[in-house]
Amino acid sequence: MATSKVTTADFESVVLKSATPVLVDFWAEWCGPCRAVGPILEEISNEYGDKLKIVKLNTDEEGSIAMKYGISSIPTMNVFVGGEVVKTIVGAKPKPALLKDLESYIK
Repeated sequence: MATSKVTTADFESVVLKSATPVLVDFWAEWCGPCRAVGPILEEISNEYGDKLKIVKLNTDEEGSIAMKYGISSIPTMNVFVGGEVVKTIVGAKPKPALLKDLESYIK
């Protein structure tokens, strides 16, 4: 299962109403660390996609959602469970560190 793009139009149905935990990657095309973490999130999605849905939200295109969740630096990854943010990860991290941050959602 690969990561997918989420927009204002489908944020509620894809993220807030999801039966499984969802990691939202707040990113932008011009952000180097965002581009660095992208392939890592793809790998995690391919390995744990049945337990954790990973979606990408472009903050340049969907600024209203980024503002609503107080995103002030990117990459920021919020994990949503039951429509609520339960974890926030700021900055690009290597795969082992991300997996450690996400372990309670992918077990």
